Amino acid sequence: MTSTHAFWLAGRQATGEDTFDVTSPWDGRLVGTVAVPTEDQVEEAVAAAHAVLDEFAATPAHVRAAALDHVSRRLVERTEEIARLISAENGKPLKWARGEVGRAVSVFRFAAEEARRFNGGDAQRLDTDAGGAGRLALTRRFPRGVVLGIAPFNFPLNLCAHKIAPAIAVGAPIILKPAPATPLSGLLLGELLAETDLPAGAWSVLPVPNDRMPALVQDERLPVISFTGSDKVGFAIMDSVPRKHCTLELGGNGAAVVLADYASEQDLDWAATRIATFSNYQGGQSCISVQRVIADASVYERLVPKVIAAVEAQVTGDPGDDATDVGPLVSEDAAKRVESWVDEAVRAGAQLLTGGKRDGATYAPTVLSEVPADVTISCEEVFGPVLTLRRVESETEAFEKVNDSKYGLQAGVFTHDLQAAFRAHRALEVGGVIIGDVPSYRADQMPYGGAKQSGVGREGVRFAMDDYTYERVMVLTGLAL
Repeated sequence: MTSTHAFWLAGRQATGEDTFDVTSPWDGRLVGTVAVPTEDQVEEAVAAAHAVLDEFAATPAHVRAAALDHVSRRLVERTEEIARLISAENGKPLKWARGEVGRAVSVFRFAAEEARRFNGGDAQRLDTDAGGAGRLALTRRFPRGVVLGIAPFNFPLNLCAHKIAPAIAVGAPIILKPAPATPLSGLLLGELLAETDLPAGAWSVLPVPNDRMPALVQDERLPVISFTGSDKVGFAIMDSVPRKHCTLELGGNGAAVVLADYASEQDLDWAATRIATFSNYQGGQSCISVQRVIADASVYERLVPKVIAAVEAQVTGDPGDDATDVGPLVSEDAAKRVESWVDEAVRAGAQLLTGGKRDGATYAPTVLSEVPADVTISCEEVFGPVLTLRRVESETEAFEKVNDSKYGLQAGVFTHDLQAAFRAHRALEVGGVIIGDVPSYRADQMPYGGAKQSGVGREGVRFAMDDYTYERVMVLTGLAL
């Protein structure tokens, strides 16, 4: 019998009156039963976070850094256990789950390093004008307030880490709300944080049901909201709290461009392998998964069979098997939605080159060509193992096609031409341009976020730290400068 997983209320374990079950997307087995906080317990967590705000902001940097280092080390020590937990609750193949744990290790390590050097203060002499004689401005950053972090299901550990670690690094209390489908990884982070000396109230991990979130979002004691998820939900949150500071990491429609100079057999083999891998990793459930492939006409005919072969080589099956590349989607409903979008495209004239079959929550890696521009899969984020192929006649047309989307998260450009790389960087309306690879590359220390409906603000440890804080200037007077 599976015991009930407690949640973390102001740094201590607690259980509520209700519970819910977490089941495996692969075989439906029970992975865990999770306690749900009552409204009074949520209020207690918010009140505790608000009360500790000044104390936590004044905590010495070495204390915060030591806590972050501890979590990083413990993640390393428990890598295999945590990877299997991620795989069980999310359906992610073990190879990708282990990679996710490794990334979370880095996130906490980066945050510890940044905590030690953040907010040293920038000095600016003001006697550049006569009225500023003897004056020096010292600028430091201070927390905006308590952070409400809302994490998604697709990276249940690492995207929780991206909410928690920067908040601790700057001394901002945080209430983390993990995704209902995958709360166990976030609760495990709470277990590791509980081993540290952070003050009570500095953090809580609360699996609050989605239908109870509006009240938490509206709470004025939580002035910062960091949300990762769909654009529909993200912008609804922002619209409901126009005076709060919101960081939104939303959807994408990731494009991989293959330019004319990327023409050798070795080049195309590399591009095809990377495209196939990263249209299907995590079951395609990544905001920067490859969804669109836009290839120059001079290489298109040679690229297509390579992409198809590489996609068909992806091993689909049990996520607990080390050989598996592609596991199930997070639920059967998610797979049915992907199935309906592909079927709609085929009815409208798209060519199904491989895949297109569903088995429960699993959807076969799929490639489409000649997809009409007005079907759903052309316009929206598929969030499944599906890619589309398009031929273009020039670099200019390729970049126009990338930009012909309401999303603008990241784009990949396969080219050896340095000038083309800089033209892409200037032309593409996205938050990140990855040269020589797919859009799916993300280093956890770099700024990450999008343009247009892909969100506002940036993650990446140091950049999230900036987002969670604001500048405060102190002017010193009567100095002998």
